[in-house]
Amino acid sequence: MRILLTNDDGIFAPGLAAIYKQLIDLGEVLVVAPADSQSGASHAVTFFEPLACAKADIDGLFSGYAVYGSPADCVKLAVRQLHPEPIDLVVAGINNGANVGINVYYSGTVAAAMEGAFLGIPSLALSLAAEREMDFDSAAGYGIEVLEKLGPLEPRDVINVNIPLLSRGEPKGVRVVPQATSGFHEYYIPQGDADAKTLFQLAGGDHHHEPLPVDTTALAEGFITVTPLRPDMTDHEKADRMKSRLNGESR
Repeated sequence: MRILLTNDDGIFAPGLAAIYKQLIDLGEVLVVAPADSQSGASHAVTFFEPLACAKADIDGLFSGYAVYGSPADCVKLAVRQLHPEPIDLVVAGINNGANVGINVYYSGTVAAAMEGAFLGIPSLALSLAAEREMDFDSAAGYGIEVLEKLGPLEPRDVINVNIPLLSRGEPKGVRVVPQATSGFHEYYIPQGDADAKTLFQLAGGDHHHEPLPVDTTALAEGFITVTPLRPDMTDHEKADRMKSRLNGESR
């Protein structure tokens, strides 16, 4: 199996190295990752300027490509140009911080996995809840266990996996849950003037309560969360209802 490994924390991130050491037991691992942190880049891609790329050797552990662009750039460039052989699986992570709830939309990690799906490749996004001491090696072990239990993935599958705070002990188990959509308690902190501009720092707290089990609540309770995502954002149920009202209308 040929595995493309990327992330949004940068090619030198410890989370990427940790999952690399686990993935090499599953197949050939090709690393193409951002040259520096691209957290929060979402699905940005480089259009209007050339995309720079350089070979990088990471502490003798692996050699890969450092791309001066977004995580989505990395996957697109790897598949379209750098690795002409077919890619069987895209793995994005391990991200420093969970990607649950509405953060899924902001995440460069999830965007890299979604780009793999756009290209017809099954993809896994893997993240670890943030705390002062990050145990990426243990998280990698849990991530591989989940990946192996998932079995063969279909083309265009996107599986979002999050590991809870490991300082609290082993995860309580695995929960397949939907993505929360109510968001987090967020606010901005004014930080004074800079060149006549007012600065605002985004901050936030816990997630809003949702009545059903969702990724944010299950993760907070200490479970590994597994959420299948889809590259098609169409609300098919609503589209079917609209057809009877709008289809066939002419001007």
